[in-house]
Formats: sequence, C-alpha cells, structure tokens
Amino acid sequence: MSSAPVLHLAVGPLAEAGPVTVWVIVLAFVFFECALIVGMFLPGDTLLLAAGVVLAQGHHEASAWALGLVATIVAVGGNQVGYLVGRYAGTRMLARRDGRILNRTNLARAAGFFERWGFWAIVVARWVPWVRTLAPMIAGAARMDNRRYIVANAVGAVLWVPTLIMLGYYGAGLLDVVPWLKTATAVAAIAFFVLGTGYGLYRYRQEMRRPIDDPSAEPGEPPEEQDLRDAG
Repeated sequence: MSSAPVLHLAVGPLAEAGPVTVWVIVLAFVFFECALIVGMFLPGDTLLLAAGVVLAQGHHEASAWALGLVATIVAVGGNQVGYLVGRYAGTRMLARRDGRILNRTNLARAAGFFERWGFWAIVVARWVPWVRTLAPMIAGAARMDNRRYIVANAVGAVLWVPTLIMLGYYGAGLLDVVPWLKTATAVAAIAFFVLGTGYGLYRYRQEMRRPIDDPSAEPGEPPEEQDLRDAG
C-alpha cells in the first residue's frame, strides 16, 4: 500500500503549501517562544524537528538550511525583545498564585540558574523549554551587559535552531529506504506539534486566569517594608 494517501491526510494543506507554510509557522512560533510568556507553553523543540521532517518529504534541502538561518535570526531578535521586557518591566508580575508553571518557585529556580551560570545560562537555556522564555527577561531584570547578552543569545540560537531543523530533515531522509516509517515519523511529529500547541495554549489561558502572586501587594504589610522589598 502506498504511503502517499496517508501522508496527504496527515499533513493536508501543510504538505500542499510546501516550504512557505512551514516557514511562516516556524518563524512565528520561534519568535513567540523566545519573546513572550505564551512561548513557555509552546512546543518549540518539537516544531523545529517537525519542520525538518516535513521539508524532507519534498526534498527541500536548500529551504531547510535557509529556514535554519532565518529562524536563528528571529530567535535572536525574540530573545532581545524578552531582554528589553525584563529590563524595563522586571519579572515580579509574572508569578501567578497557585500557578503550576508561572509561580515564585520556578521564577526563583530560573533566576538561580542565571545567577550561577551567567553567560552560559543564556546559551544552555535554549535547550530548556520554560527557562528558554524566562532567561532573557531575568537577564534584562538583572541588568546583564547588553553586548555580552547579545553574544550569548546569538551563540545559543546558532546551536539550537539549525541543529533541530537539520536533525529532523536528515533524520527523516535516512528513512527513505522504509517509506512507511518515514510517513509515520512525519505524521507523529506533526500530530505531536498540533496537540502540544493546543494543550499549551489551554495551559497558558489557565495560568493567566490566576491572580498575580506579587509579594509586595500582600495586605497588612507596612509601606516602608514594601519599599525596601521593591528596592531590593
């Protein structure tokens, strides 16, 4: 039985639109994940792998390499936006009361990770989903030198984006001798991405509905103690 009908049903418009659709989806998601809090809930790693797999179906090797380059630039720009948000708005208002991901504990863990590793925390954070989004804001709030941050940001993006896209592309290419397995890989990658995105957006909505867990707004605290905490 040919795998073509199965692939068509699985990827549908994505397969027909080809590289253009893949480019639009990847660039938008990479920016959101690197720049905005909603990115904490998006399956960025899976998306990059899936993009490589889908491009491999049409043998779009040049497009895969070009996408890796452009998406790297977008990832650098997105993290720079996150840095500026942290620098001018801070991170105190991110924590949500009883939040499962956006809570004081996770913010403290991300801040501790940054304080311990500094430059390399920004590089390594690319491979840690929720830290990937928080690290730029924490770096900005901590007033990390912007030039040093840009270098770390660029190094991390170069090691992250092209690696996953090309891993998906060439990994799928190795399965040419087993067409049904290559098709199954494409179907699984896209399904995981679609389901992961839907679940992630649901989780984001649930977290944002919770009240802000701002310690400086706790009732009964003397104003001077609030000022000292804010200054710290």
